[in-house]
Amino acid sequence: MAQTTNTILMIRPVNFRMNEQTAVNNYFQEDLNLKNAEINAKAQEEFDAFVEKLRNVGVNVIVEEDDKLMDTPDSIFPNNWVSFHSNGDVGLYPMFAENRRKERRDEVFMRLESEGFKINNIIDYTSAEDEGVFLEGTGSLLLDRVNKKAYCALSPRADEELFIEFCEDFDYFPVVFTANQTVNGERVAIYHTNVMMCLGENFCVICLDSIDDKKERKNVLKHLKEDGKDVINISEAQMHQFAGNMLQVKGAKAQTYLVMSQSAHDSLTEAQVEQIEKHCPILSSSLETIETCGGGSARCMMAEVFLPKE
Repeated sequence: MAQTTNTILMIRPVNFRMNEQTAVNNYFQEDLNLKNAEINAKAQEEFDAFVEKLRNVGVNVIVEEDDKLMDTPDSIFPNNWVSFHSNGDVGLYPMFAENRRKERRDEVFMRLESEGFKINNIIDYTSAEDEGVFLEGTGSLLLDRVNKKAYCALSPRADEELFIEFCEDFDYFPVVFTANQTVNGERVAIYHTNVMMCLGENFCVICLDSIDDKKERKNVLKHLKEDGKDVINISEAQMHQFAGNMLQVKGAKAQTYLVMSQSAHDSLTEAQVEQIEKHCPILSSSLETIETCGGGSARCMMAEVFLPKE
């Protein structure tokens, strides 16, 4: 069982813009006051440069074009609707925003199969949408695949009961907590766990200040420590620069990289960079438009493929 993979699925945007349906509880989104066509063109430029950087270090990036007819402004973030597992299982997840539900496309599975990957079983949670219950893939679920633990910060997009169900189905031990951010002077739930936390092979980047409940914070730390993770704590201000939204991936010769946006990289202190680089080099790319309008960053754009090969 590996924590990192060499294969990443990414969806190239064709209708990227600020999604009005997700803005209600994603406080990382901002309006750029640009025409949508301009926003999409900038997002495509950032996307293409990012893919090129990943491929240059030997990451196998499978790029699937979004469907123009779908009007799916957030399709660039596929990790919220699907997860791929080493036993050939695929998880399909219920999405909070109605226009994001159209992102789930069979063509994506067909593409992976055409690349030689094997899909044995699809575990589909999407009927929970009818009850207004959501769990947005590896945005909501942070998987320690080696130690079989799943971390989840509860929010309007991460339901506790459904999370427990996922853990039973996929055989993970659940670590549940609440993570907050300050918005207009009030503490409100952070929409996705992967904005405040990143799990690497031997380390974890986490915004501990966002876990207001001391018992919960202690419990999360206990699990990380007992699994030998080096804990790299970031501030709430750094989290707002997407310093929690990172992913460790494998490049050529099994060399791992911690992938993040330029703004996340720029927000880190020298000591934090040093702590990360003890484990692996950093790979960063400018994702300014995507972060500002989409309210998501590097991690959200990469769906890890752990599926077995034929």
